[in-house]
Amino acid sequence: MNNKRLIILGLLILFIAVIVKLIFVACKNIKLDDFHKSAIIFVVDSSASNQKNLPEQVKYMKSLCTILDPEDEIKILKVSEKSYLIYEGSPSDSKGITKAVEEFTKFNANDYGTAYGEALKKAFDHCLTMKKEGYVPAVVVIGDLENEGAVEKQINWDTLPENVKKVQEYIPELSMMFVYAHPEKLDMVKTKLNPVLGEKKLIVANETGLDKVNRRFLEAIGR
Repeated sequence: MNNKRLIILGLLILFIAVIVKLIFVACKNIKLDDFHKSAIIFVVDSSASNQKNLPEQVKYMKSLCTILDPEDEIKILKVSEKSYLIYEGSPSDSKGITKAVEEFTKFNANDYGTAYGEALKKAFDHCLTMKKEGYVPAVVVIGDLENEGAVEKQINWDTLPENVKKVQEYIPELSMMFVYAHPEKLDMVKTKLNPVLGEKKLIVANETGLDKVNRRFLEAIGR
């Protein structure tokens, strides 16, 4: 009886040893992806002509913030007659984001222009600064991309690709996303920027194609 118990005990110890070894080997071969915190620069159109779409667009921006990491950083630039920073901080600060957006994107009949060009210049400057701080930068443009108001503040689509190339010299991993514009506008974005950014780093979607872009955006920033 004792011999039988010793045999059973020996087999049990051997079985446990084999399992432990297998677990050790499996854990040893697991390669954890390096986490890189990101800085997302939102460019949000709050011009008079885009006000009817703004609530839905802000809701989308907040949904994107919820899938970011608390260690990430976001900045929100409003676009109307002028473009300026209205929020910077954690994407998890829902109250702070809501308060800033409600305060600084209110309807103003005089804010008809769209300073998208001015906004992108500021967005790229923020990207360069955040890159120095150790972040992986990305720009998310939310709005209809319509050119209105002062021409000098609008996007120059002929020079934009070259400007993006210059930013890429310092930020090779730069990604950009354009959402909520008309398909014709988004087609122009793809035509101008796809040769520079490539399929994985440039994401475009109109209001009917937003269901899969969040996943693609996370992949673009290395998640």
